[in-house]
Amino acid sequence: MSGYLLVIDDHPLARAGLAEFLRGLENLEVRVASGEWGLLERLFAQHGAPRLAVIDVWLGAHPGGLDMLASLRRRAPGLPVLVISGDERPELQARARAAGAAGFLGKREDPVIFRAAIECLLRGGAWFPAVGAPTAGAAPQELPVTPAELGLTPRQGDVLALMLDGLPNKRIACALGLSEATVKEHVAAILDRLNATSRVEVLTRLRGRRLVHRGVPV
Repeated sequence: MSGYLLVIDDHPLARAGLAEFLRGLENLEVRVASGEWGLLERLFAQHGAPRLAVIDVWLGAHPGGLDMLASLRRRAPGLPVLVISGDERPELQARARAAGAAGFLGKREDPVIFRAAIECLLRGGAWFPAVGAPTAGAAPQELPVTPAELGLTPRQGDVLALMLDGLPNKRIACALGLSEATVKEHVAAILDRLNATSRVEVLTRLRGRRLVHRGVPV
């Protein structure tokens, strides 16, 4: 992947945290902005449009992120925008979709879900919670599953556990003391075994299951 991601949030600590997380994704540059349109125009003029924008819906004391979303869509019609918010009411999600957002995500979601949403949008998809889906605070029943039951070797189980934690290949290699090339081979084998073409599909196929890795739930 190439290009850059744009994070728009009027809280410095929040946008710094988002940017730091996104920089952990492979080969992605991240730029941040507070939501001031003049600064964004200069950013576009200097670096072009981003590959994807992440906007907090609450810019200021009202949902100014939706106004910013509309402005961005006028400036770059093909730009996918992920709206994030601590307010996960269905009506707010509907407003974001109507304004042209490609996705909506609650701030309480797990980082693995956040990563999956980003990768989905970068591939041209959309990401909106299903109507009636449980919120991030809920505790849905999950079925335990071991790497062996998935047809994976113990080492592939190691790699899968870290994949599900949202780690990119480089960090998995460091954590397991492997070369990045070896990790890529394991990832390819995991995708093949799970009949998936991407990490997003792996996450989807394992939804509702809890990986029990070497006797320890991950």
